[in-house]
Amino acid sequence: MNNLEKVLKSMSLEFFGSGKHKISPSAHFSEKDSLFLDVRSNEEFNTLSFGLLYHVPVIHIPICEISERINEIPKNKLVGVFCSSGVRSTMVYLYLRGMGYDNVRILEGGYLEIANEFKPGKLLKYLANKEDK
Repeated sequence: MNNLEKVLKSMSLEFFGSGKHKISPSAHFSEKDSLFLDVRSNEEFNTLSFGLLYHVPVIHIPICEISERINEIPKNKLVGVFCSSGVRSTMVYLYLRGMGYDNVRILEGGYLEIANEFKPGKLLKYLANKEDK
């Protein structure tokens, strides 16, 4: 049985019911040793990108380049995969899991959820919590 088959076999009701495949932006940004993997096209990224200077490192690799640039994605960090609607994120999630990445999640909510994290009140609270650590 290959890695992708093992990954697919692990995707039971318990797996999906417990949400082991996804993470909210808020939860992801508060994780230590995590990164934001943006798999949108270059055109999308150049039109609207997220610096996340105070949150987590950002890596932009369009989905069509993932296989040739996989070595840029560290295995020792929580990888939150992002695209505009979740379709490409899901594909990259499965690909990375099949390639042995165990600590990868699909970021929920698209643009609106990400933008919600940058509202002044949330950003202030995030920065205050970060200073306390």
